[in-house]
Amino acid sequence: MQSLHLFRVVKNVLGIAMTESVLSARSLCKRYGVHVAVDDLSFEVGQGEAFGLLGPNGAGKTSTIRILMDIFKADSGEVELLGGRPGESRERVGYLPEERGLYRDQRVLEVLVYLGRLKGVDGATARDRALALLERVELGEWSGKRVKELSRGMQQKVQFIACLIHDPELLILDEPFQGLDPVNVEMIKSLMRSLVSEGKTIVLSAHQMNLVEELCDRILLIDEGRALLYGSLKEIKRDFAPNSVRVRAAEMPSDLPGVVGSERQGEVTLFTLDGIGAQEFLATLVERNVEIESFQRAAVPLNDIFVAMVQGNAQPGR
Repeated sequence: MQSLHLFRVVKNVLGIAMTESVLSARSLCKRYGVHVAVDDLSFEVGQGEAFGLLGPNGAGKTSTIRILMDIFKADSGEVELLGGRPGESRERVGYLPEERGLYRDQRVLEVLVYLGRLKGVDGATARDRALALLERVELGEWSGKRVKELSRGMQQKVQFIACLIHDPELLILDEPFQGLDPVNVEMIKSLMRSLVSEGKTIVLSAHQMNLVEELCDRILLIDEGRALLYGSLKEIKRDFAPNSVRVRAAEMPSDLPGVVGSERQGEVTLFTLDGIGAQEFLATLVERNVEIESFQRAAVPLNDIFVAMVQGNAQPGR
């Protein structure tokens, strides 16, 4: 198995033992002619976590997802999904593809019931679940409308419901926020958090790094089919964090040791440190009787890490 660049966590992340994984991919490879779309890719997803599968356009994310869903066959490597091979547990997986697939001339409720029955749910149960979920996303009054009468955002919410209609254990979501306004993004985020709190597992592929940062426990960042980052998002952000702290205090001494730069940001001062850690700097402030209102280590947004890694400019572990 190819070593993962710069960062890799494979066991017991956020209390999730990887022996309890619901999804395991080992050394996946997929080629289209001379183009290598997936290149020796390995990762695991633990039960009850939200896992981000990230990468720029053309990185191999969709090919990886289609291998997991048994739409494509890998040229080599193995996938274990819910204890079996891909395709053996379709009724236990909810899949939201990047390409949408609703029947535009059919009524919303009819489409959802039909899709539920395809997943093995009886008609009455599928109808009850569909109506409840439509109410959950504020589309209850649209259940009798034809799909083509709905806006793009409304159709996106119906598509999301379609992947939940059979009450799956694992959700694989490819760009679930596509076409949604900020209000509906918050609605779907809330629904996703509820699903995870119920013990369901989510694999999320999205380009909105701020949303991934809010929702995901762990991530896999790939480019040109290869893994660049893999592991706990908290640990990755800490690994990339500059040696800087943000302090809010009434007054600050001017001769603090280890400070090589400072920048006032409203009521907070950003201190860049050298030769001294954040905890040691905090201890110095306490020793000097500085009245501290807030103290926080500076964090790097996931978006900045994503760009730096893909462009090859990252310098983790500073």
